[in-house]
Amino acid sequence: MGKSSNYISKQPDDNGVINWTDEENQIWSELIARQLECIKNKACDEYMHGLEKLNLPLDRIPQLEEVSKVLRESTGWECAPVPALIDFDEFFRLLANKKFPVATFIRSREEFDYLQEPDIFHEIFGHCAMLTHPAFAEFTHKYGQLGLAAEKKDRVYLARLYWFTVEFGLMQTKDGLRIYGGGILSSPGETQYVYSDVPQIKPLEPLDVLRTPYRIDIMQPLYYTINAIEDLFDISQLDIMSLVEKAKELGLHEPLFPPKQKKAS
Repeated sequence: MGKSSNYISKQPDDNGVINWTDEENQIWSELIARQLECIKNKACDEYMHGLEKLNLPLDRIPQLEEVSKVLRESTGWECAPVPALIDFDEFFRLLANKKFPVATFIRSREEFDYLQEPDIFHEIFGHCAMLTHPAFAEFTHKYGQLGLAAEKKDRVYLARLYWFTVEFGLMQTKDGLRIYGGGILSSPGETQYVYSDVPQIKPLEPLDVLRTPYRIDIMQPLYYTINAIEDLFDISQLDIMSLVEKAKELGLHEPLFPPKQKKAS
């Protein structure tokens, strides 16, 4: 949801089918093979069960309807094809209607290892498996409803809640630390990084999260953990907007990262 993109999303045909090139399918194949290996014993059980339900193809990019069919049967969600970048109004509107926005492009080989904007691999591999779980799906739905109704100045606070859960959420389990956030699950570097000694890891308190700044272009210096995916359902039942008001009163925590360097003009 930045201001510009080097990518152009592909338009589905009248039957909802996107015609991917051989090279695009090959990139998907290489990405998914690498990441399936990378997330072993790191992704949470709920994600792995969702991945099993989706049964994503390994040799080609899935058509959105293939994924939507499973999501509808599981939680009533579906995928919605969108341009490479959409504004917050459209983003929240889609989530509020149980439609998960999927940008219909895949990264180039030059950006194979890291892409700042979300492509179809990030959206489907990173997020859609978790959307088969009712608690996660309800949290995301409620988030969309809140964001759609919120004023612009409050959406910045809500974005932090999404960032530290849906995108970069971790879970403490009986088997140790596990990942459920799609921003980590779709990134080989971040998947390894969360298990290093570098980042801080704290239990998730919603008010704390709403006050925590982040940057999208660096490895995260801080992650928040829940104890079970059902914790997200409990959060979705809170009066989150009253917590936003309290966060505004208290102010933001000190950033754990340097300010972004401005590009020389």
